Amino acid sequence: MYPLNSERWTDSIPMHIRRADRSDAETLVAFNRAMAAETEDKSLNLDALRSGVRALLLNEDKGFYLVAEREARIVGSLMITTEWSDWRDGTFWWVQSVYVRPDARRQGVYTALYTEVKDRARAEPDVCGLRLYVEKDNAAARDAYRTLGMKETPYRMYEEML
Repeated sequence: MYPLNSERWTDSIPMHIRRADRSDAETLVAFNRAMAAETEDKSLNLDALRSGVRALLLNEDKGFYLVAEREARIVGSLMITTEWSDWRDGTFWWVQSVYVRPDARRQGVYTALYTEVKDRARAEPDVCGLRLYVEKDNAAARDAYRTLGMKETPYRMYEEML
């Protein structure tokens, strides 16, 4: 398994990337609420969100969060979940719940988090690729993903909530 922590340097500022733990739950809840409000103008149910964040932190089969810290303050996070691909006989890691504090944006926080994800994924023999979905009108996010080497796919996403 890949180490839980690493150091990254971005714009000459040290950034500590680590796997989130239970003590980070409320920060992750706040980040997710802010992201939903900013990107989709959605107000999330706080009890459901809190329960969902904690469920993932307690069960790594569901996935994991990475957090980026500067000077002992979490400035960004993302979540990884997995999807098995029979076509590739491998696992895709899905990048989700990406959030960077407004005062830390455009300072390489997401780049450091994504680079860490790629390094960890490459260290896992069954991971065949990285995927994410993005709100269709979020041009800034789409530009960031393209800059880091991701390609837009021809697929559209459909869902039915139960």
